[in-house]
Amino acid sequence: MKRFRIFVFLSSLSLSIFAQFPYGTTGLLHMPTADMQRDKTFMLGGSYLHEQATPTKWDYPTYNYYINITIFPFFEVGYTCTLFKFAMPGMGLPERYRNQDRQFSVRLRAIKEGQFWQHMPAVVIGGNDVLTSVGFKDQDYINSSETGNGYWNRWYLAATKHLNLYGELGVHAAYVYNRRADYRLNGVALGANWKPQLHPALNVMAEYDSRTVNCGLGYTLWKDHINVVTELNDFKYLSAGIYFKIHLK
Repeated sequence: MKRFRIFVFLSSLSLSIFAQFPYGTTGLLHMPTADMQRDKTFMLGGSYLHEQATPTKWDYPTYNYYINITIFPFFEVGYTCTLFKFAMPGMGLPERYRNQDRQFSVRLRAIKEGQFWQHMPAVVIGGNDVLTSVGFKDQDYINSSETGNGYWNRWYLAATKHLNLYGELGVHAAYVYNRRADYRLNGVALGANWKPQLHPALNVMAEYDSRTVNCGLGYTLWKDHINVVTELNDFKYLSAGIYFKIHLK
């Protein structure tokens, strides 16, 4: 009976899905995936972001915080704030974090893994920074130009398939797109993550996010309620995050 309880506990850990901490949504490190959280999952988190892990608006390290909820098993929304740093010399105030960029994200699962046939991958359509103005007058929910404030804007189509390989291996592919002049995304993203059978609380991740190649580690604590994640952007620049997860159902 004791061994059975241990097996059930480890199996539940292996089903944990990690958050994409720069964006505050479900995914790998930077590239989107078709993984979804459990129905009615609420996440609250925060991150330290190296400037190489952010759009070009940030030429200094920064921080973010976010809330995220999976309203239905196939639909997820998130709200993320990333801190701005600037000085106010006219008032004699030095450079500090004084403001924040706000963005909304949405994810919709179009196909569930294995839905139509055994090897069918899951498919998700999503977007980040989806409610953004180009300037002060015009609205354009796809084209956030260099002068607009849609710094994190992107749209994507992602597919994910899970395999058994001495644990759980996730294989991910996506196409990401925006029309920003300062942080252009238009290409294929590829990635994988692996949760070893002997220690499923560990999540090893690697990806090409259509701009850089990144690697990272995630770790689940306290039955998937507390999660930590670290990454090396371009295998050089360290960022890290922590988030709290509650399953409301």
